[in-house]
Amino acid sequence: MPYSLRSRLMLSFSILLIIPFTAVVFILSKESAKQIQSSIETSTLQTIDQFASHADTLLLQIEDTGKQVLSSPFTQQWITTSLNGSGTAGERYLAMQQLRNFFSSYAINNSNIISISAFRDDGGGIWTQDRSYKDREWYKQYMHMNIRWTGAHHDPDQSDESMRGREVNSLVVPLVQLQSLSNIGLLKINYPTSLLRSDIDKIRFGSSGRAFLLTEEGTSVLDQNLGDSKQVVSEGLAYVKAHSAGVISGIIPLRQKDRDYLLFYRKLPAQNWIIIGEVPEAELYAKITRIKQTLLLGSLGLLLVVIAVALWLSIGITRPLSAMARAMRHVKHGRFDLALQHMPKAGKRQSEVNYVASVFEQMTHRLKYLIETEFETDLRRKNAEYKALLLQINPHFYYNTLEIIGGLAAMKQEELVMDATEALAKMMRYSLRLDSDLVKVSEEMGYIRDYLFILQLRHQDNLNVTIHCDPQTESLHIAKFILQPLVENAIKYSLEKGDTAEITISSELRGSQLWLTIEDNGIGMPEELIRSVLADTELRSGVGILNDKGNSIGLRNVLSRCRLYYGDLFEVNLKSELNVGTSITLKLPPVRS
Repeated sequence: MPYSLRSRLMLSFSILLIIPFTAVVFILSKESAKQIQSSIETSTLQTIDQFASHADTLLLQIEDTGKQVLSSPFTQQWITTSLNGSGTAGERYLAMQQLRNFFSSYAINNSNIISISAFRDDGGGIWTQDRSYKDREWYKQYMHMNIRWTGAHHDPDQSDESMRGREVNSLVVPLVQLQSLSNIGLLKINYPTSLLRSDIDKIRFGSSGRAFLLTEEGTSVLDQNLGDSKQVVSEGLAYVKAHSAGVISGIIPLRQKDRDYLLFYRKLPAQNWIIIGEVPEAELYAKITRIKQTLLLGSLGLLLVVIAVALWLSIGITRPLSAMARAMRHVKHGRFDLALQHMPKAGKRQSEVNYVASVFEQMTHRLKYLIETEFETDLRRKNAEYKALLLQINPHFYYNTLEIIGGLAAMKQEELVMDATEALAKMMRYSLRLDSDLVKVSEEMGYIRDYLFILQLRHQDNLNVTIHCDPQTESLHIAKFILQPLVENAIKYSLEKGDTAEITISSELRGSQLWLTIEDNGIGMPEELIRSVLADTELRSGVGILNDKGNSIGLRNVLSRCRLYYGDLFEVNLKSELNVGTSITLKLPPVRS
């Protein structure tokens, strides 16, 4: 039947679920890809920056070492002796030995294994004492191009045998007498190439991407093998020179041999060096591709589940309703026995439809019984009044909660969305448990905590709630939903005051009574209103509360339900002061299971 409830439900589910769901998946996939791509690029550039910071620290230490060594009395004494032609050979030898000892001591005490060499224009190196250093590449680059920071090389003119056999990088400093500024040669501060190379070789992007430390001419500072990356790095370096004047770091997209690459660079201006990291774009964004595929597959699976659930829900709703419609026709004509035969069987789960079917079946039994016996009318009237009071729940809370969840989802707060949804689901599950009017204090407190968690998302730091629950009271039973309206009023009127809402909720066992107390720092209640609320409570009827359109409807509801359920065993203590706050204590008999 095209106009049946089942057909309309399926059509509604299709429109309300499938179309928005598809749109959300598409937008989420696109936006998440952008966010992850930006995060990956930022993380990669941060890795380059971290190495640059490490290199800057080391090179600054090397430069400081050069300044300290040059200004040392031993160095200056040796320079002075070398410049002073009248000094004896013994004085010159003693000055050189003192300088050697100073260099060796400085190198031993340095954590970065620095070694120091000095070269005199007319006398050679301090360790080898020959002029072979003038034939080396680092010396030529310094003399002709003023390159003070050398690339990786082997230097035999060192005191430490272990340093002679390994690659070193160096800082070349003019060897000058500080008083006369006379230059007699060079001071060379060496540090192992491995200090930087071991760290830069650990940097990996994707599965094959690497980072290199290069000069502006494109040669490797640390003697790294560029391998297949040489062409890509060369093109990237040329692009940086042409388009990145004044820019310290950045990202360059590059296409080479029908393959897209991303180059990350960071300049070291003091040394005229540049750190370049290259990686194929497909490797760097492989995670995004996998996430997209997983998201699409998961979305497809979830969509199928949603359709199946929609079908299951529609069948679960329409089948018992159709049976109820047939039973109602018999009830209409007074055929109660036939109505009970066609009554839908209530399932084990307390869903709304099952609850309606169960209530309708009970109503049919009761109606049949009342018509036949006309007995216990007053008791049934009071039970109906109590149910009506129990079901008087403010719907605005649910609207606000759904708006909060929507806002959190818009801000990509997935974990808070899950927590808020779970808290709302637990509250609804609790509120739909209508099989008993009594619940444990621990269950009611759990409902309050879920309720407060959602309100905390809405009011943030403007809400401060403290709960003290005596362990002896947790297993006691109380009437359901007698705390939530009081807590809601306490928060509402405390926030209206303009300050932070300070709420205290406590349960304790005092003698033969269970005390439930809610305190707030709200606007308070005038004496006339307190007397009115307490007077309504003594009427022993909930009808007046249901029809009341005045103030404190939630408080009146709770007090009337407690009076209906506990009778004369119920007591209430209500204290309030205007602009200071209110304290409400419910004194109940301790009901145990």
